[in-house]
Amino acid sequence: MTTPDPADRVLARASLAEGDPTGWFERLYTAAARGEAEVPWTRGKPNPELAAWARRHPGEGRRALLVGSALGDDAEQLAAAGWAVTAFDVAPTAVESARARFPESRVDYVVADLLNPPGEWHHAFDLVVEIINIQAMPRAFRAAAVAALAGFLAPGGTALVSEVAEENNEPEPGPPWPFSRAEIESVAQDGVRLVSLETIRDGDRYWATFTR
Repeated sequence: MTTPDPADRVLARASLAEGDPTGWFERLYTAAARGEAEVPWTRGKPNPELAAWARRHPGEGRRALLVGSALGDDAEQLAAAGWAVTAFDVAPTAVESARARFPESRVDYVVADLLNPPGEWHHAFDLVVEIINIQAMPRAFRAAAVAALAGFLAPGGTALVSEVAEENNEPEPGPPWPFSRAEIESVAQDGVRLVSLETIRDGDRYWATFTR
């Protein structure tokens, strides 16, 4: 007996067949809210590498943008470290859930699409954080997503990018579709430059730092 594909992959394939690279996120979150699926990237706690970074880099009121707010754990970690955080997700249900989990939060949770972001976000943030979101998009959309990501960073700011490392993972039907080293490095565009790139978690993920 074969094991059924997880809900995220089933919904992703259906969404992509309709020509919609991001619509499946909302379908997954609504299915999870009904108890019919699990959101595989929610852990109930912040990303440990981001939490360690935030402890070393207090925000002191500077502006941060978090790509893919999910249920709010990473955004709240940054806010606790003193960053003025805007956290966005393409899935309205995810944004509503984050607001409900943290009703007294200082984070500005908003619905937005990385492939069509608000124009006022261009070069507007001192910190930009992207952790395992773009890898959930097929490669045909990746260049546009990476370009938007680079465009958020203000002069002198820092971007943190972490994705599953293609070089140390077996190919799968996805999502996720892991990143190559060259794809991670491609965030260095539009005046953005790579500061450091390493593999973490026994080579499973890239962790890259950029500045403008």
